[in-house]
Amino acid sequence: MFDRVQAIDFKELLNETPVLAILGPRQVGKTTLARKIAAEISLAEAVRKKSLELQPIIFDLESAADRAALSDPEATLRAIGPRLVVIDEIQRVPDLFQALRVLVDERRRDGHRFGQFLVLGSASIALVQHASETLAGRIHFVELSPLLLTEIAQDAQPSLAEVNQLWLRGGFPDAFQARSDAASLRWREQFISTYLERDIAFFAPRLPAQTLRRFWSLAAHLQGAEFNAAHYARTLEFSAQTATRYLDLLTDLFLLRRIPAEITNVAKRLRKAPRVFVRDCGLVHALLGITDIKALLSHPVQGASWEGFVIEQLLAAAPTGAQYSYYRTQSGAEIDLIITHAGRQFAFEIKRSPSTPVARGFHQACNDLNIEQRYLIHGGDKAFVAPHSVQALPITQVGRVLFSAG
Repeated sequence: MFDRVQAIDFKELLNETPVLAILGPRQVGKTTLARKIAAEISLAEAVRKKSLELQPIIFDLESAADRAALSDPEATLRAIGPRLVVIDEIQRVPDLFQALRVLVDERRRDGHRFGQFLVLGSASIALVQHASETLAGRIHFVELSPLLLTEIAQDAQPSLAEVNQLWLRGGFPDAFQARSDAASLRWREQFISTYLERDIAFFAPRLPAQTLRRFWSLAAHLQGAEFNAAHYARTLEFSAQTATRYLDLLTDLFLLRRIPAEITNVAKRLRKAPRVFVRDCGLVHALLGITDIKALLSHPVQGASWEGFVIEQLLAAAPTGAQYSYYRTQSGAEIDLIITHAGRQFAFEIKRSPSTPVARGFHQACNDLNIEQRYLIHGGDKAFVAPHSVQALPITQVGRVLFSAG
């Protein structure tokens, strides 16, 4: 059991909204975290009210019995009374949102305003759209990321071995804590197969699993590249529209991440296509057959894999509501990642070696956008000030970057 840094925020949010929705890919730890939160709430309620009758109720919609129990959701949930209800894999029964709206409003009239329902989902776009329309003003969405360096470290700061293990194996808890690199790889390969054969088939039953696997593998080979639907179409022998549809699906399932281009500087000739990353670096390595850290360090994807790894750490550490993008001009000025929050912009250059100099194009891009907060995130163990007032920070400190910047 890892102490997830987001757990405290989630519990606070649950006290501010009737319905809290935790989204994220399968096997990322949503259910484990929800059960932990529910147990803590149950204990607190038992102590406060000296009653065990307010223990949270948990429904898993992958269970036929639980789906049957919710065949008449309003009656079932109304009979439970004003206690916390956890509903796992809610995207399997989206009609439940209508019942939740009725029950939330009933409980509000009885004086129960917050912390009523905790729902978990493994897909975003359709789920968020459906829930937002039905539960407007009653639901808050949060995303649970794979494991972070701040969560897996046994000491205050992760060791190089821990950094390399998380980078190689990725942040799915079962993959990270497998007994060996080989066992971790087998878990990730099985995870990929299960997603293709069962989970993706549930959301898009007409998509051929083998073709989708080839698309996913090509995305791993092109980790961090600008998305070119025509190139995918030529390589995989289908249409550009199909390539875009596959990208949308895997993004919706939290398996790919699109980094949009920053296009505010209209005076420059800018690259406008999004960059695409396989979100979990462990899945990148499984799709490419990379078995251990030695093989990873000699593989052509090493640099792009490291960049994707750092980006996920940075975005997980970013404040709620922060926006992200990248910047690249036709002449070569480039910022790997820009995070914007509360009117401030933070520019990040990502290098594995701390001795690699920051490219001149990074400074030019920051000047184009008037960004003062400039960072180099590297794989070393020391923080220092690089030329041109760039703050160089080891990846083990990214959890404090945006907050320490004031």
